[in-house]
Amino acid sequence: MTPSPPIGPSPAQPPPPPRPWLARRELLRGGTVLGGMALAGGALASCSDETDEAPGEEDAEMTEEKAFTEDGCEHVRRMNPVTGPGITTRFRMEATDLGAPAVTPDGRILFIFGDTFEEAVVGGGFWRSPVGLFADPDRPLDDGIAWTSAVGGETAEQLIDYEHNDSVISTYLPGDVITIGDTMHVWVMANRGLGNVLHTEIWSSTDSGETWERSAEMFDGQHGDGMYQQCTWYPHPDDGNVYLLTTGFQRDKAAILSRVAAEKILEPDAYETLQEDGSWAVGGTPKIMVDGQVGEMCLRVVDGKWLLTWFNAAEYRCDLLGADSPEKIAEAEHITLLHGGEWGKEKNDVVAQLYGPYIVPGSTLDVLHLVCSQWHTGPDWPYHVEQYRFEKPLEDVCSS
Repeated sequence: MTPSPPIGPSPAQPPPPPRPWLARRELLRGGTVLGGMALAGGALASCSDETDEAPGEEDAEMTEEKAFTEDGCEHVRRMNPVTGPGITTRFRMEATDLGAPAVTPDGRILFIFGDTFEEAVVGGGFWRSPVGLFADPDRPLDDGIAWTSAVGGETAEQLIDYEHNDSVISTYLPGDVITIGDTMHVWVMANRGLGNVLHTEIWSSTDSGETWERSAEMFDGQHGDGMYQQCTWYPHPDDGNVYLLTTGFQRDKAAILSRVAAEKILEPDAYETLQEDGSWAVGGTPKIMVDGQVGEMCLRVVDGKWLLTWFNAAEYRCDLLGADSPEKIAEAEHITLLHGGEWGKEKNDVVAQLYGPYIVPGSTLDVLHLVCSQWHTGPDWPYHVEQYRFEKPLEDVCSS
């Protein structure tokens, strides 16, 4: 990959922590500072007693053989992992998370992943983020996602070449990816340790995701009281705007709605936010679209319906909202797709230390496919992405 210079100055920061990925555990363990998952009936508290030993072959084999009972909600099918040993090994990425997808201009499907390591353990060498994998668009989703190549060729390289843990940036983490005409854009957060977002940027590709460059520095981490860090976005099929739901990256804030003309997506001053009174304005008092403690989100149009999947940190689950327009998401019924659970007590729809639900292109309102991340903090494995299938998700609510 060709190095890309910084696009703007960054404020001076204290020296970096020696292993910033360790801080990520606190986001999943339910730490009091970053919050998010402490309400799972104590389910995550037990993880803090685990050792930091790397997993052995038995752990990897157990994961591949589905270490959960195939029961639970009958409308949910928990499919195989889509990353991990023997699955993404050839790309030198056995440990990774997230996987925000979009259809590329040339018709493939590109998934964007977060912190990635060569070995099957968090911190297991050759640290990169974000990275991308291309999936076969002709393969039926019910047969499972199949990878064809990586951004970077045979090895999954970073979209932009930079040094982790330098004097300012520890890692860049993706929010979401979007395709507008012949150009793809990735919203990324410049992190100084997890939960400390310095600013956001947009990186762009004009060759269907094969190469990327920094296009714009967007918002300071404290912009709008820190509500413009984590992002999901999607272009409206008719009105020419891109709609965004944004929140903080600490899993302690609600989500708000913004929009921008597609041709001005790289201009921060062009972004308008939906106000409490229903008007659109730059700044002002945003209307709360999704209340509570919002984590990773995915906004997509599926069969004419605006769907939002998101990690509900306060309730330790992944929820779905469906509406006829972006503005109506605030009034949509909350439907639970996946419940958080304990290790050793998982089911099809009960997942230990889950987060990051993303809607896979090709989904319908009859059959919705998600990829969702899972990270067993402590032993730091599994740290992978799995595929899930839901039948008529807007009609069938799976209760715990």
